[in-house]
Amino acid sequence: MNLSATIKIISIVGARPQFIKAGTISRAIVEHNRRSPDSEIMHSIIHTGQHYDENMSEVFFRELEIPKPDYNLGVGSGSHGKQTGRMLEKIEVVLLKEKPDCVIVYGDTNSTLAGALAAAKLHISVAHVEAGLRSFNRRMPEEINRIMTDHISDILFCPTETAVKNLSREGISKGIYQVGDVMYDSVLFYAEKAKSIEQKTLKKLNVQPRSFYLATVHRAENTENSDRLQSIFNALRDVSSPQSPTLLPLHPRTKKRFVEIGLGKSNDVQIIEPVSYLEMIALERNARAILTDSGGVQKEAYWFKVPCITLREETEWVETVESGWNTLAGANKKNIINAAGAYKKFRSDSPNTVYGNGHAAHQICEVLQRWQASHRSAKNM
Repeated sequence: MNLSATIKIISIVGARPQFIKAGTISRAIVEHNRRSPDSEIMHSIIHTGQHYDENMSEVFFRELEIPKPDYNLGVGSGSHGKQTGRMLEKIEVVLLKEKPDCVIVYGDTNSTLAGALAAAKLHISVAHVEAGLRSFNRRMPEEINRIMTDHISDILFCPTETAVKNLSREGISKGIYQVGDVMYDSVLFYAEKAKSIEQKTLKKLNVQPRSFYLATVHRAENTENSDRLQSIFNALRDVSSPQSPTLLPLHPRTKKRFVEIGLGKSNDVQIIEPVSYLEMIALERNARAILTDSGGVQKEAYWFKVPCITLREETEWVETVESGWNTLAGANKKNIINAAGAYKKFRSDSPNTVYGNGHAAHQICEVLQRWQASHRSAKNM
């Protein structure tokens, strides 16, 4: 093996969507190394421990066949400042030990920002997967994380043309690569696996295809605002019926908030434990419509051609709205009910090509290899 062609990278993950993205990258790296053994990509994973619940973390590594993290920092929950600070301190220790050529961060969580900051301060190159996304709502902690991460990244992997344009408006023009969405890669791969558990999953929850709504609520703007959370729950209750119940897998934080503010119960809103990624795909594929504040779920609904009602006033994934498959309802009870009642009108024949061709992860590997070769050539001049 030609060691001069080897690149050492570290992925930093801490939340469910990042596990899935890192798993997609890991799979592409294995295939890259098999095809090109003389230009090996050495890949390690740091798990910050941002999500530490069994159903929200370890199960995903097993199910998605992601290599066990080389480091688990066990940071856990806390205020944004406390959590990010602890991550920054612990990530720095690992990076000083491992000395990677590049650090990959994903999405917009506190783990993303902490990983990017730790690497940048040590003069280690940063690659941001899902760069250029903007909600234009700086009250969202995710928006702050993604803006700051983009501005200190050396390599920006954009999923869409809109993301590229967002970066350009902020004066970022170098190191940008429109590769498509790694989540689309993942959905294409895991949808086939999910078929094997589809009937079992629906039977377990006592629902039939296209006979139920699927809802997820986890963003701080909804879970930490009692009025918004109450309004969303009331809307779900009114939308649901014995013939068309709503399945609501609850994030541990949201479940805690339900207890704190004393939300009423509804037989037609079935609160269930968090589900695995494959189970979630099975439910998404068979839902009548999806109500969510998750960016990832909005896209998955679009790819599966299932109408989506977004429980936010804005979205980073504007293409899903422009296509007619997604509507923004916020936390307004009336808007949610009206959107759910009109879900059949959402349907269109919009193609999925706006998010790439399903090979984003392979393109990322190729870019990293070319970048490393160029980077080393510049150093030797």
